[in-house]
Amino acid sequence: MAATGKRILWVDDEIDLLKPHLFFLQQRGYEVDAILNGDDALELLRRNAYDLVLLDEQMPGRSGLEVLRELRRENPLARVVMVTKSEEDHTLTEAVGRQVEAYLVKPTSPRQVLSVVTHLLEGPTLQQQRSAQDFAGRFPELARRREEARDHRAFARVYAELVDWHVRLTDASEVGLLETVTALMTDLRRDFGHWIRRQYPHWMRQPDADRPDLSVDVVRRFLIPQLGDRPVLFIIVDCLRLDQWRIIAPLVAEMFDIQETLYYSIVPTATPYARNAIFGGRFPAEIAASYPDWWFMPDDEASLNAFEDELLRQQLRKITGHEIPVHYEKIFTDREHEDVMARVKHAFTVPRSVVALVFNFVDLLTHGRSESAILMEVARDEAALRALTKNWFERSTARAVLEEAAAAELSVVLTTDHGSICCQHPATVFARKDATANLRYKFGGDLRAEDPDTVFTTSSEEDLRFPPGRLGLSYLIALEDYFFVYPTKLREYQARYRGSFLHGGISPEEMILPVAILAPRPQ
Repeated sequence: MAATGKRILWVDDEIDLLKPHLFFLQQRGYEVDAILNGDDALELLRRNAYDLVLLDEQMPGRSGLEVLRELRRENPLARVVMVTKSEEDHTLTEAVGRQVEAYLVKPTSPRQVLSVVTHLLEGPTLQQQRSAQDFAGRFPELARRREEARDHRAFARVYAELVDWHVRLTDASEVGLLETVTALMTDLRRDFGHWIRRQYPHWMRQPDADRPDLSVDVVRRFLIPQLGDRPVLFIIVDCLRLDQWRIIAPLVAEMFDIQETLYYSIVPTATPYARNAIFGGRFPAEIAASYPDWWFMPDDEASLNAFEDELLRQQLRKITGHEIPVHYEKIFTDREHEDVMARVKHAFTVPRSVVALVFNFVDLLTHGRSESAILMEVARDEAALRALTKNWFERSTARAVLEEAAAAELSVVLTTDHGSICCQHPATVFARKDATANLRYKFGGDLRAEDPDTVFTTSSEEDLRFPPGRLGLSYLIALEDYFFVYPTKLREYQARYRGSFLHGGISPEEMILPVAILAPRPQ
């Protein structure tokens, strides 16, 4: 086997008995130095760079744990495998506490040692190679499925697989293959946009159409079956893309068994419409007909989304035929963590209730990125946005609430109202001053796009299940990764918003969303 260039130091007072192990590693290309005691090992480590230290715990003079403590003071980043005859808990606890990479109990075979060494020193390279091989083998079938996607199930399956490949190849640092995934996603996004442009009005006008579960179906399809004698936790993380969910799902899986399904957001894929549709179980036209005082307010979350708790109560009453106690909160920041946790813990004591929590951090991060040069740099692409989402979740009130629900053995429904897309291409639109300001959708009089292929456009509110508008009102919704610019502000908008994560339009990233049923594990 060719030399790996990796150097190993093995510290053991019985090193002569380990010659078969040393030879086995050397045959596999590793350079192995052997030393009999801890003092000499520390001196050798001060003079030479080693990729890995195999350290015996029980040696005359300095014990392995004493050597480890000294090594950690001098080189906190040293990678160490503790090898010991002791199976006592305190030895394992201290070794793990000092962040050894692995822990082997003697007697060990050469193959066991090689397995640990290979995992630690060659793991990333082997994972990268395996990811590349797996994707190369999967690519022809994935490309064929993308080309043949014709219904909501096929589009969702292909999109979900591309998301998984993007996450996996990013983790493996496979930059070249990521470009291939990105190209496939671009093609899928184009096909999806033009397919939605044809299908969505049909879904809105035909109640029996073969359509996916939409925002209006989330409570009926996923929350209602969880209701029982105990409380149910209903969490909506605003503006959470499927890839962001997949990156935090392993953390959730430490607490719950996960059953994941995909559903489609209604359009526009924006909070005032999509989240009201979830809580109300109704399309905008139906909500506006029942509550005109709510609907015909300014187009912003503070107004249109001010009645989510009431909409949820009414939907639960309509479906179940009786009153369901609802505890509802929006959490914009983790600064009120203790107060939120106290209220949630109390809510968990109410039987047959729904505890509905909306977490807005991801949406605030996405919006704030467009306005902040620092956030734009930190969250420069999809992979960086995923990393920020994971960092938030690890220390968030959302995770603490889930831990509390897991401890109480409560069922959880976790979802989102819409996703977002990194917009790269401007689409020029012509509009009057009364047009709405959003960069991915616009309502107004005499609206038109310079390039019709960049938008879904209609002058019929029935195509969106919107309430009747004034005469001459038109609706434009951006396709793919376009964002709207005005001819008079073309350069300003391009400079400011190109590369921004926006929502409200039609793309798989904004529309195809996760809903996870989290089943508690018995304590």
